[in-house]
Amino acid sequence: MKEKVLISGGTGLVGTRLTDLLIQKGYEVAHLSRSSSNSSGVKTIVWDVNKMELNHKSIEDYQYIVQLAGAGIVDEPWTEERKKVIIDSRVKSTELLHQAINKNKNKPKAFVSASAIGYYGIETSEHIYLESDEPGNDFLAETCKLWEKSIDQLDELKIPVSRIRIGLVLSDLGGALKEIAKPVKMGFGAALGSGKQYMPWIHIDDLCNIFIHAMENKKGETYNGVAPNQMGNKAFTKVVAKVLNKPFFLPNVPEFVLKIMLGSRSLLVLEGSRISAQKVMKSGFKFQFEDLESALRDLYS
Repeated sequence: MKEKVLISGGTGLVGTRLTDLLIQKGYEVAHLSRSSSNSSGVKTIVWDVNKMELNHKSIEDYQYIVQLAGAGIVDEPWTEERKKVIIDSRVKSTELLHQAINKNKNKPKAFVSASAIGYYGIETSEHIYLESDEPGNDFLAETCKLWEKSIDQLDELKIPVSRIRIGLVLSDLGGALKEIAKPVKMGFGAALGSGKQYMPWIHIDDLCNIFIHAMENKKGETYNGVAPNQMGNKAFTKVVAKVLNKPFFLPNVPEFVLKIMLGSRSLLVLEGSRISAQKVMKSGFKFQFEDLESALRDLYS
């Protein structure tokens, strides 16, 4: 009999690819969704996070649960209302899953949740952040702290709970890479701000396989979801231009321009430090794409 995996946020960029890879490995996959109409081709279980409604019996037969639910970080300006939506969509969805699992006699074999490298705070430094480092004190760090605190509740249920702190996810189907590559494809490739800020990236397949690795290991760990080899924004954009056979010659885009365009969200592109991938590698995980050029050539092949 196939083991069953339930994914919240399963129709998003990461959830869609994770679903494909799990099915390829022989798992049966279902999604938690706000609507019963689902174009993903897998079973859908309806929940309502705002009303904190989920039939706990509907998720009892799943051996693994993966929590990817959360409103987009860069989609809209960070008004106080939007900040609340970003936090609540992560915290309340996890709390709802905790409540449902707690009511069931049969508990999952493992629970794996997304978090983000924003946990460490958004700054540019030469420090290489480890999973054991303290959280930062900006909005994203506070969001991740509250997110992980809600995840911690599941530890009391005596099931292995893992947290994957996700970096910049590279995919040919959307996400950050699409926006980064857009000006490069038009011949306007340029570094942003100082160009020295690091961009801790990861190929989407490696990220999804880290989720599967944590799920199958059933040890309950916190891992950074980033590739081992990271570089600054200028070097990163040069590699994108090289792979796309486009020029890279324009002067850096000034910080003030990006601040005008993005407001407080400009921190996401103007600041960044390196994040260590050593812990997940020491656990036995092997990356398919350790360097940026090979990752991009795979995505654009």
